Amino acid sequence: MTLMIKTLALSATAALCFAGTTAQAKIATGSSVADMSVVDSNGKTHKLSDFAGKKVILEWTNHQCPYVVRHYESKNMQDLQKSATANGDTVWLSVISSGPGLQGYVSGEKANKLTVKRDAAPTAVIMDPEGTMGQSFSAKTTPHMYIIDENQTLVYQGGIDDDRNGRKLAAGTEVNYVEAALADLAAGRTVAEANTPPYGCSIKYKS
Repeated sequence: MTLMIKTLALSATAALCFAGTTAQAKIATGSSVADMSVVDSNGKTHKLSDFAGKKVILEWTNHQCPYVVRHYESKNMQDLQKSATANGDTVWLSVISSGPGLQGYVSGEKANKLTVKRDAAPTAVIMDPEGTMGQSFSAKTTPHMYIIDENQTLVYQGGIDDDRNGRKLAAGTEVNYVEAALADLAAGRTVAEANTPPYGCSIKYKS
């Protein structure tokens, strides 16, 4: 009975997460990324062009989404953040595009507390309550991952891995698309899997 209740609760939460999907045109992989100004959880303004010469990973996140919770509870996301940025040639931006009062919305202070609590290691947490950055990238889910290369060209977009149901992670058999894309870039290769289906909760954009 307890297992059934937990299963029903998760199903209800997942259903809530998928509600309110916004129809958006997909930004083309291989295109130059338009410059934009964004503000992080400490109130600091960044421009995407400030990161020219480095790879930039964008991770759309919502701490209340069960898919995001799974990747953080397993330390999968934190380990990827740390390994990706270890050499100093990659910037990791976690983006919160939930609108005020909607699931996943937090203040900058709360975002910083979540980073510490989860032992996360993004370069910065970007606050996007108006949804401007999310809509510009046509981000649809949490997580939704993007990689921009040193020339500010979008070279990957999609899911973090091929494990929508979370069954492969425990066995270590999932294919981590972000990790694979970074390996291709490090070897001077074109990203083999440049577009994959994102999965997770729909982003709760402001109406």
